[in-house]
Amino acid sequence: MLEEQALRYNCDMNQAYVETRDGGYFVGGTRVSLDSIVYGFRRGASPETIRNSFPTLTLEQVYGAIAFYLSKQSEIDEYLRKREEEFEAARQANHEQLRKEKPELWARLMRAKEERRTTRQ
Repeated sequence: MLEEQALRYNCDMNQAYVETRDGGYFVGGTRVSLDSIVYGFRRGASPETIRNSFPTLTLEQVYGAIAFYLSKQSEIDEYLRKREEEFEAARQANHEQLRKEKPELWARLMRAKEERRTTRQ
């Protein structure tokens, strides 16, 4: 009986807390990205706080995702850096496209942005 319990425990411990799909990392069986967990962890949020931000996750899943990150930290940090670069490139391309295709709208947006910045100072 004890062997059976130990076997069941080992199977549970081997559960995949993180899976890869669609070119990204996700908490196993969910739509929550590992990115979201890692950014919270890097900001100093506790696993309990992170869990509160994602009600579909269990505390065990959050700890599992953090453990996964820590075990592959350099690989995941590089993945996140590339994702940030891709996001920035897409953002710049979208801005450039808007500036070219709708210059009046672009000008209004830039004026509003400048006004908002000057009123905050």
